[in-house]
Amino acid sequence: MKKILLRFFGFLIVVILLLYIFQKDYLIKAFQITYLNGHTTAFLEDYKYFDNSLIEKGNSPQPWKISKNCNQVKTTETLEKLHHKIGTVAFVIIKKDSIWHESYYDNYTKDTKSNSFSMAKSIVSAALGKAIMEGKMKSLDQKVSDFFPNFSQGKSASLTVGDLSSMASGLDWDESYFNPFSITTQAYFDTNLYDLILGLKSIDEPGKSYKYLSGNTQLLSMCIEKATGQELANYVSQSFWKPLGAEADALWQTDTPNGLVKAYCCIASNARDFARFGKLYLQQGKWNGEQILDSAFVVQSVTPRFKESPQYGYGWWLSTFNNKKVFYMRGHLGQYVIVVPEDELIVVRLGHHDIKSTKGSPHSDDFFVYLEESYKMLAQEKVPSQN
Repeated sequence: MKKILLRFFGFLIVVILLLYIFQKDYLIKAFQITYLNGHTTAFLEDYKYFDNSLIEKGNSPQPWKISKNCNQVKTTETLEKLHHKIGTVAFVIIKKDSIWHESYYDNYTKDTKSNSFSMAKSIVSAALGKAIMEGKMKSLDQKVSDFFPNFSQGKSASLTVGDLSSMASGLDWDESYFNPFSITTQAYFDTNLYDLILGLKSIDEPGKSYKYLSGNTQLLSMCIEKATGQELANYVSQSFWKPLGAEADALWQTDTPNGLVKAYCCIASNARDFARFGKLYLQQGKWNGEQILDSAFVVQSVTPRFKESPQYGYGWWLSTFNNKKVFYMRGHLGQYVIVVPEDELIVVRLGHHDIKSTKGSPHSDDFFVYLEESYKMLAQEKVPSQN
């Protein structure tokens, strides 16, 4: 037994040494945080195991209005089964600016924080629009090389901040969440995100076609920080979190203490505060009568850039439902803030899992279920008789 243990520890030491030699030592952290907590990928509460920057709320929070019919209609059987099957933790329906339905599971409440994952991309894109609105960035056509000269060579020379926001950079990035050796995994667990991103280059011509890459948003955030002279968490706090009346501080994961935020993901907040960005875009950038974000930018953000890829605009996912336009924030494992402008409807779902598309659609199967069942519930609402 003693020999077996010695061999095991010897093997372990060799493996660890090899990881450091080949600069894959981030896998040690990945194993500790993910697998030792019973997961095979990033999870809703993993922000507790990372360093974080604070997205500070203001002194005047603006609670959502609560509809007089809130939770008067029961969750449909189909929806309730789905919630339990794939681990929904929060489900909120906001109708005409008031919370019409709200339910929580797995000991979550309206105040419980969970990981936004890639819903953060929509927030970073909003920060881009704000920086342009304030004149700190020229336009969507501003070159990335204006901020980072190492992108001034080859195909990267034509790369713009708009290309980054619309997922059209052509960068050499492997968008793989379950491959421990992918650059996406490395970005999540490594401690030198800045240099990792600056080592990228465009291998395809930028601005020509859509390809979803998290590295785009990370590089975009670094451009925004250069342009504004502020850390992104502070800029988002001042530009959105405070003026939108968020009720709680949020946390944004960083690669090191006081380090670079993982801008492509990882804002820890709650369903109600995430929903505020849906309302902001629903109102075309206005909040309490003030134009927080340029309306033309909002419209462009929720319009497909490429006809061949109608599912994406600038930082927002796009779809239709019952011939109605839909735009939404989307994150790993099924985090959604879904907006149907025609009906002034916002649906928020947070949870542990999603259901991938089985029909070749760019949208997950569960996404459509949330809309279908929400409308079934809304149809059951009793309308007061007119006497």
